[in-house]
Amino acid sequence: MSRTQILNHQQIQQKLNRMAWQIYEANYQETELVMAGINGNGYKLAERLAIILESISTCKVILSEVVIDKKAPFNSPISVGLEEAEYSDKVVILVDDVLNSGKTMIYGVKHFLQAPVKKINTAALVDRKHHRFPIRVDYAGLVLSTSIKDHIQVELGNEDSAFVD
Repeated sequence: MSRTQILNHQQIQQKLNRMAWQIYEANYQETELVMAGINGNGYKLAERLAIILESISTCKVILSEVVIDKKAPFNSPISVGLEEAEYSDKVVILVDDVLNSGKTMIYGVKHFLQAPVKKINTAALVDRKHHRFPIRVDYAGLVLSTSIKDHIQVELGNEDSAFVD
């Protein structure tokens, strides 16, 4: 099966910079933001967005990893690594690498809805537009219409890239 690169290292960095500016512009009055990355690449992207946000604003970013069973999020508890008080009455940005059906993201949102948060936004490097759940991406790096058979693979490391195969 052949892989087609859809984003290279430089393009991913540009997308993250743009997403960070959009997050800042929408939340410039906040003194603190919670950047919650879904385990794996979502958390790595949340870390990168947090670094960029802290370099372009005076906003303090509280970083957290959302640990979810991506295959069956309803079968196991979700943990966020923060006490409820640390995200109550704050803006939460839930981050993942790819939004496919929306299942993982909606279960992540559900967890944060158990506290009185100010606002929840979502961010994804790639939005595939195959939503089966009522969730959308507020901050997307790339919106890509693919066939249901296609698979998006984001590889983060020394040479970031994203592929469709």
